[in-house]
Amino acid sequence: MNDTRNVPAAASRAHRLLATHGRFAYRPITDSDAFRWPGGSGLAVYLGFNLEHFAFGGGLGAALGPVSPQPDVLNHSWREYGNRVGAWRCIELFDQLDLPVGTLINTALYDHCPELIAACVARGDELIGHGHTNAQRQSDLDESGERELLLHCRERIAAESGMPPDGWLSPWISESHSTPDLLAETGYRYTLNWCHDDRPVRMTTRGAPLWSIPYPQELNDLPMMVGRHMDGRAFADMIVDQFDEMLEQANRGAQPQALVMGVALHPYLVGQPYRLRHLRRALQHIAAARSTGDVWFTTPGAIARHMDQLERDGALRAALA
Repeated sequence: MNDTRNVPAAASRAHRLLATHGRFAYRPITDSDAFRWPGGSGLAVYLGFNLEHFAFGGGLGAALGPVSPQPDVLNHSWREYGNRVGAWRCIELFDQLDLPVGTLINTALYDHCPELIAACVARGDELIGHGHTNAQRQSDLDESGERELLLHCRERIAAESGMPPDGWLSPWISESHSTPDLLAETGYRYTLNWCHDDRPVRMTTRGAPLWSIPYPQELNDLPMMVGRHMDGRAFADMIVDQFDEMLEQANRGAQPQALVMGVALHPYLVGQPYRLRHLRRALQHIAAARSTGDVWFTTPGAIARHMDQLERDGALRAALA
């Protein structure tokens, strides 16, 4: 037994437990529940299609070139290309491959280009709350302002498109310490903000429970192309490699696992024609695997509903939380 009575106070403080979020316990991927996705599939794959609108003359936004004094026409118009051209080309590709999509929307799009959201609704996409605009960070709001934002987006989507969203992705993945609590309290059933696992994880809140559905920060065109300057060919190779490896992981060993693979797409990036050509190749590759029955092409909301059913059926161990 170590005697710490004579350890200097500074050294003792250095060994204190670190602050934690308290939302879920640590659990290694090797600790697995014996369940599968619908049809006996081991890998659930979804597309997270980000439709965003940005204020002109101010606020945040990804940059193609050096940020200029406002109005920054170069960077604003580059992002607007996604709503005018890129998104429609992507939707055409999704239709050609018969792929379901989880569409993350800024509610400002209802004022700017409502026909784009209507096209997603018409093809049966799941609408997911993604703030009012990506020109603002959610974490800049106080708790009452954050609650107001969550309620506004939920009510606006329900009023305009006929159904409130079940899921949420914060603009810029920005959270306060209260965000999971506020999501559960305002009627959301899952969040995409956390990228800590390849499986859904139950999050503890001060009210109703909340699913964390895996959302990618690596298999995501924005950090890869804007942050790491990756070209469309390399990003498409990433999608193929991620899919092939995760499919193998989901089906290896004596106790196969049920895993989730998301692909995050922004149409002002992958909707550029030369990048769309490579995205087409990658999506054709993963779509071809449907015939094996090992892949469930789905949406984040369908994953959350399946987890709810497994929980009701008693198919999940307490270790999942």
